[in-house]
Amino acid sequence: MKGVMWFNKTGKFNPGYVGPFEILKKVGTLAYRITLPPDLSRILNVFHVSQLRKYISDPSHILQAGPLPVEGNLNEELKYKEVPIRIVDNKDQVLRQRTISYVKV
Repeated sequence: MKGVMWFNKTGKFNPGYVGPFEILKKVGTLAYRITLPPDLSRILNVFHVSQLRKYISDPSHILQAGPLPVEGNLNEELKYKEVPIRIVDNKDQVLRQRTISYVKV
């Protein structure tokens, strides 16, 4: 999985999911072709079953493909710049000979 770009992945946490999208057809035994919005046209639209999440239907839910929840657009390498919104908290931890500043964004 080296070099694969995940959406909304920060640090050691699990990758975020983008969607929901409609499944067009089944390709092979464990792969599905899905519809993607124009923003994601550079990404291959065939995904393995393990990368998909079950959709629980809700009659009041209307599916509309909108922009991704990232600041700005994806560049040529399918990467985006993360911009901090605000500083929530900060504290200083005093060790024996130095002080470490922690900032929660």
